Amino acid sequence: MARGRFISLEGGEGTGKSTLAAGLEAVLVQRGIGVERTREPGGTPGAEEIRKLLVEGAAERWQPMSEALLLYAARHDHVERRIKPELAAGRWVISDRFFDSTTAYQGAAGGIDRSTLDKLRRLTLGNFTPDLTLVLDLDPEFGLQRAGSRGGSEQRFEGKGLAFHQRLRKGFLDIAAAEPDRCATIDARQPQDRVLAAALSQIEQRLGWP
Repeated sequence: MARGRFISLEGGEGTGKSTLAAGLEAVLVQRGIGVERTREPGGTPGAEEIRKLLVEGAAERWQPMSEALLLYAARHDHVERRIKPELAAGRWVISDRFFDSTTAYQGAAGGIDRSTLDKLRRLTLGNFTPDLTLVLDLDPEFGLQRAGSRGGSEQRFEGKGLAFHQRLRKGFLDIAAAEPDRCATIDARQPQDRVLAAALSQIEQRLGWP
């Protein structure tokens, strides 16, 4: 059985990653492809418990390095217990966030040196990477307005201020520019159907259909 494909969706707050993940899942299923949709932090029972620690509470609850260590603990469990088994079974995995979010949030926006985060990634994941990463780009002011309208308890990172989110946006764009073979940037200001069409075009060009 052929290995499945791993697609990660990245971007700041309110960029529409969850909406895109659901749209991609629906189209792939229509094409007869087995799909597993997941998220980070989270994706396994243990990682979901860590998620609560990270996305709820006061904005300054954790220092960036503490966040990074918690995120990679959750990510290791997610990869080993869920993502790798699904890929080995031939299913495609779509993840709302993966390691690029740590590089952008805790690195570019939070101030941790990139080389430190790269070492942490190699220690926990080895050479495991997504087959394709779609970076959704949106002005952070608009994105924060979108995210704020959702409500709920998972608002910790939205409370970090506009300057943080401006650094975050630049961090994601820098990642995409540095790794064009893996990453594609999509304008998230477009209507949802156009964002989905752009994502499907990238998948077809870069991964093809089984």
